[in-house]
Amino acid sequence: MRNGNQTEYSGESSGSTSLSSQQDVEDDQMIALVLSEEYAKLDGAVARRLTNLEPVPHVPRINSFFPTVNDASMDHQRLLQRLNVYGLCEVKVSGDGNCQFRALSDQLYRSPEHHKHVRKEIVKQLKDRRSLYECYVPMKYKKYHKKMAKSGEWGDHVTLQAAADNFAAKICLLTSFRDTCFIEIMPLYQAPQRELWLSFWSEVHYNSLYEIRDAPIQPKPKRKHWLF
Repeated sequence: MRNGNQTEYSGESSGSTSLSSQQDVEDDQMIALVLSEEYAKLDGAVARRLTNLEPVPHVPRINSFFPTVNDASMDHQRLLQRLNVYGLCEVKVSGDGNCQFRALSDQLYRSPEHHKHVRKEIVKQLKDRRSLYECYVPMKYKKYHKKMAKSGEWGDHVTLQAAADNFAAKICLLTSFRDTCFIEIMPLYQAPQRELWLSFWSEVHYNSLYEIRDAPIQPKPKRKHWLF
């Protein structure tokens, strides 16, 4: 009798935990939706600063080339110069392997801390719309999206395209590339409903980009960022 009661109690506890977890997920989704709609109204300030730049079309690809230390150093200085020229500043996010997702989170929700939700949505897009992205991935596709689901796995240009498609957003990169200053990623099959602006220290790090006067006050970072 005692064993039966114990089993029944355990089942009730498990069910309660499951319901609580489901409620947490639904609450997170609702908060993300409200924040996204609110901050979409602020789009456009950075774009006005860069009206004279001609964007380069985006080609989705995985990370396959990483610069040497010397090249990365020169690239970083070039990016800083471009930010200064156009009156823009970065909200710096942690260089923990999640920087692309943190920067996207900051643009969507004005906080990099929703990066897990952003990664989850992007990976779901990759899984659900496999035919859109598989041709850009030179490995077994299932292995690729499973790898991208792991925290700390670097985002690439395929995940940027999936983000643009999932969030119905035009994603704009101010880059450190010598010959490519401005890259534009458009949703594939829908009109963009908003713009997300990222700085891209090419193949090394992403940050969230703002016009100086609109930049949020940044708390003292807990982790080191990708800076010299």
